[in-house]
Amino acid sequence: MELLPPHVSPESPRDSYLPLSSSHRSSSVNGTREPDGVTFFILQGLSSLGEKQMILFVILLLGYIVILGGNSMIIFVTLTDPKLDSPMYFFLANLSFVDIVFTTTSIPKMLSGFLSEVSTISVPGCFLQMHFFMQLGLTGLEILTVMAYDRYVAICNPLHYTSIMTRPVQLLLITGAWTFSAVCTLPATIIVINKPYCGPNIVAHGWCDLFTVRQLACADITLDSIIFVCLGLVSLLTTGGLILTSYVLIGVSLSRMAVTQRLKAFRTCSAHLTVVTITYSSASFVYISYRVGNFSVEVCIIVAVLYAALCPFLYPLIYSLRNKELQESIRRTVRRFRSAAVSAMKDVNKVS
Repeated sequence: MELLPPHVSPESPRDSYLPLSSSHRSSSVNGTREPDGVTFFILQGLSSLGEKQMILFVILLLGYIVILGGNSMIIFVTLTDPKLDSPMYFFLANLSFVDIVFTTTSIPKMLSGFLSEVSTISVPGCFLQMHFFMQLGLTGLEILTVMAYDRYVAICNPLHYTSIMTRPVQLLLITGAWTFSAVCTLPATIIVINKPYCGPNIVAHGWCDLFTVRQLACADITLDSIIFVCLGLVSLLTTGGLILTSYVLIGVSLSRMAVTQRLKAFRTCSAHLTVVTITYSSASFVYISYRVGNFSVEVCIIVAVLYAALCPFLYPLIYSLRNKELQESIRRTVRRFRSAAVSAMKDVNKVS
């Protein structure tokens, strides 16, 4: 049973939950944590929408199920189908895995918040959720960057593609993506963790978001904001710059090819280009919603949910619709499962 704040009775509605007293702020600006400091956070979510929350709950739940199913299917077919044994599908399987874990760090907690009067999360749990949400989001961008490099090698150096993109190189690129995302996000997490939190403890978001949680610190965060902006610029400009460079070089190479070769190369890159466009567009909307003060909390949360759920929701659809090899592999997998199910039913009927 969750402990409720002492000033709230169990029968109180969610909207009556008030922030913890901020009277300790002045005594904790020296950076030390008060003995009676915050021990948990309350996730505000979309509680102000009232009964309309259930509509959002159903939509988000169905979307989350599709995300799990679609990305799991891609992982399964790329691991089991020998015809998909190429670097592109290896990177795609890794991207699908990251998308599953990325959405799982935030969406289930938000769904549970729709069903409970008050959604609470412990301080350590909040910081863990915040860190993995940031790191996995950046890891996804890094894998998209690796996939852009893979397309560059395939189109610009087709004769040396297999000798360049060996399995050790693929593993090195994926390891580099995870390492770079950890290096860029870990400092921000450490800074936020070391801040004192003495109240209020209401997070105006659906999950523990860095920009929202840091506002609750009982200390000056001016320098922290500068550091966060620098880390964000380094991570986004690095990935965006490398992707742009890859496609500029691909464009130069395409200009020297025949029309039929251009069309074939474009079909190869179209799915990845679509995914990159959606990802950076949605990330830009999230950044604008945080920076522009005119948006309400509800609008900011909905925009963040769209970023967290829409991209992983669309990726399997985009890649499966634009990739004939993947379509054929999924059909073969479905036929295998169907045949296995029919055989199992026949065996059951024989036994009975």
